[in-house]
Amino acid sequence: MVNGLQPDVVVLTGDFVSLRLFRRNDEQAAAHAEPCAQILRKMRARQGLWAVMGNHDYFSNPDRVTTALRSAGIQVLANQSTAIEDKGARFWLAGVGDVLGKDADLPATLHNIPDDEATVLLAHEPDYADHAARFPIDLQLSGHSHGGQIRPPFVRPLFLPELARKYIMGLYEVGPLTLYTNPGLGTVVLPIRFNCPPEITLLTMHPATPA
Repeated sequence: MVNGLQPDVVVLTGDFVSLRLFRRNDEQAAAHAEPCAQILRKMRARQGLWAVMGNHDYFSNPDRVTTALRSAGIQVLANQSTAIEDKGARFWLAGVGDVLGKDADLPATLHNIPDDEATVLLAHEPDYADHAARFPIDLQLSGHSHGGQIRPPFVRPLFLPELARKYIMGLYEVGPLTLYTNPGLGTVVLPIRFNCPPEITLLTMHPATPA
């Protein structure tokens, strides 16, 4: 489905593996990084596939997950940024380390980006937008929430992890920052999704209209 959209860039906002309940440094979970990467590498984008770590990646074995992705041709941004250029236009793609793992360093991530150039930030946890909005970032793309997984009508979603309780799913304006939270493809803890279909998000960016 992704390849049918013919994207210029594919971004992946973390959690390529799932920790077992109450486990840290979970090598059994981290072992799923290699088969996951082999599936993801089938996606095609003119400007490549880019990723950041999620909390499950960080608390299993981030080095193994990162190595698996990079070996499959997926670039991993770890408090880094890169310029994406095409037909004379440019924006910056930035990615922070996992926030819950206290591995995110936004000043280091942005230090080489001119203040007047468009910047897209990949950050696994969506509620990080409250902090990111203090910096010259135009768009933040996040995951982590799984959309709440279980979404009964007329009530708040039942399963919301830390740092995904405010900006749960979809499009938000956080001060000058635009945020999009993708509800993800899988589940965590409970193998249940209700009224919360998985999503591939296609975003189209246009040059800013002069003031």
